[in-house]
Amino acid sequence: MRAAQTRKFRGKNKAPKWTKPNAGLVSVMVLPLAVTDPADLGRLNGLFGAMWSIKRAVQRDARAKVDAYWAAHRERERDGAKAVRQRLGLSREGLERCAYKHLENSGHLKHHASKALAMHIADEVWSGVSRHLFPDVTGHRFGRPKVGNWHDFTRIPGRARSHTTENKWETFRLVGTLHGHALAYPDGGWHSLMQPRRMPKPTLPDDKVPTGKVTASGKPGMRKANWWDYNSPLALIFAGGPEGKRGDLVLPVRIPQGAGQWARVEYFLSNPLAWHKVDLVRRRKASAPGGWVYEAHVMVLGPGYTAPAVREMRDRAAQLDRIGGVDGNVSNLSIASFPAALDGGTPESTEVTLTDAERARLEKEAKTRRGRARALERSRRAMNAAQYGLSKKQARCAARRAEKGLPPKTVMVPGGARASRSDGMPRQAFRRDRLSANYRQQRARQAERAASIAEHRRHRARFVAREIIAAHGPVLVVEDCDIRTWYRLWGKRLSQTTPGMLISALKVECEAAGGRLVRASTWSTALSQHCLCGERVNKTLRDREHRCTACGLVGKRDLVSAALAAFVRFTSVDDPKTAFLDTIASRNAQITYAQALEEALRESTTPSPKPACGSGRVAVPRQHRETSAPRTAGQRNRATPDESRPRGHAGKPGPRTACSPQLTLC
Repeated sequence: MRAAQTRKFRGKNKAPKWTKPNAGLVSVMVLPLAVTDPADLGRLNGLFGAMWSIKRAVQRDARAKVDAYWAAHRERERDGAKAVRQRLGLSREGLERCAYKHLENSGHLKHHASKALAMHIADEVWSGVSRHLFPDVTGHRFGRPKVGNWHDFTRIPGRARSHTTENKWETFRLVGTLHGHALAYPDGGWHSLMQPRRMPKPTLPDDKVPTGKVTASGKPGMRKANWWDYNSPLALIFAGGPEGKRGDLVLPVRIPQGAGQWARVEYFLSNPLAWHKVDLVRRRKASAPGGWVYEAHVMVLGPGYTAPAVREMRDRAAQLDRIGGVDGNVSNLSIASFPAALDGGTPESTEVTLTDAERARLEKEAKTRRGRARALERSRRAMNAAQYGLSKKQARCAARRAEKGLPPKTVMVPGGARASRSDGMPRQAFRRDRLSANYRQQRARQAERAASIAEHRRHRARFVAREIIAAHGPVLVVEDCDIRTWYRLWGKRLSQTTPGMLISALKVECEAAGGRLVRASTWSTALSQHCLCGERVNKTLRDREHRCTACGLVGKRDLVSAALAAFVRFTSVDDPKTAFLDTIASRNAQITYAQALEEALRESTTPSPKPACGSGRVAVPRQHRETSAPRTAGQRNRATPDESRPRGHAGKPGPRTACSPQLTLC
């Protein structure tokens, strides 16, 4: 009997390792795909189904290996953790081979997926497993890796093209040129395109091209043209699985159009040599055929595109030579800045809050969201009436009919509690409920609307951050607050104002302009409990106005805290615990600017940022956008808890005198 042959794998590459240029910077361009052919939609659905099957199988194997790794504690103590992981195959290479095995054992998957795609899916699973096995710099480990679900699987990662071998793409590749795309869809000029709703599918060239060599008979060598010779409209190409017999999957690309889009498109797509890899992404859209729209995320070697107006604004901000502070609050974001040398100029202040129009729009959206949630709940109850009991009103109506001798009335939508076991768990899991087609469509529209709102908030945060650094410079200090604690107390309000998103966008803009947003510990500085003169002024969160009895300074609490943040100094800038308040510098600024400083701390001296109305990315509808006038200072009409001391906070040096770490209700 012939012995089974051991499969051989390719060893390590002996060639010099290729490195990314431009210090490893990469950027992503999102290109919508015009998929209208039912056959192409079926192939894409089959491709995502095959890749989801491979990923789910690898995730289950990884969970089993992780459980075995933690159970073998005696073996880890005796042989070492690395040896146990090697025995279990708990490594990147081990999960890749696991994905290869699943692909080979399932014959139908080879019609859709390729080995390169399976390898990259396994690499994604390993990323989650490694975060569970190995702690980060703070000693934190992520939880046990979970198996995802079908609707959350939206990305198939492609493999980077070879930058050492010419014309080598192993997964998804982008063919064509921007010049050819503009010539194929002209509309009276180079910068105008007329792309039809149903874009024609590009075809493979069928002519012959010269090879650049000469045959033995002295004639120029010729070869059959392929996709590398294609220079017409842009398209995404995938060759399919190793056993696929349907040819290449060709998907036309639709270039984004609109104000300011052409310069961005030209920056990303004019140089095909900078294209690094392509990921195939799907996004839920109820109105699209099949409920999904597809996109190609092209990764380009180099930094992202920056508009000339934004570059000019950042250059001006870098030359302001100002120091500033930021105070993040539940209802607003306050910024105050001073000239760095305190020898001229004027102090500036800005408040970013919600206008009455924004509040009205948010309330209207919340009402619509509640109506959709009630409609979804009614639909679920109607399709699964046996899992719910009658409401009190329905039960009284049934009792009256029984007393009168009338036959019981069939209740289509029961309004009572869900049938549960003695331990309180539902008798039937929610995932096993029958759902109508209308329910699925409405849920998809709800998710699509939520994604649009989130994109609108990110766009607003970026715009507001740019306006802030344009007025106050890119050198700012902010308190190192744990916003998760705020969400436990004011989650609904924070979802409207999004102070965390604003501060994150402000950090990115400060670094892009050559500055930095530094975080300072709240427990070593206590900005909200001090005055510019150095005296301590105790306040609760209910007190929204700062009044100092020592120097007589009166102003808004948040603006005073932002002004004090500008005078925070650090022993080590990277460590928030080393922050301390320079009261000598703050007192000097108070004496120097006197009346101008008091005016800046009472009201905002710069116009509030007002993002222009306009859509964000392609799928985001147009929305009305404004930002606010400041809230009037003074006492709130209802009590609010005092500041809480977050557990495990980064800037926690120890207990402070005259400060209670517990929550106090006024």
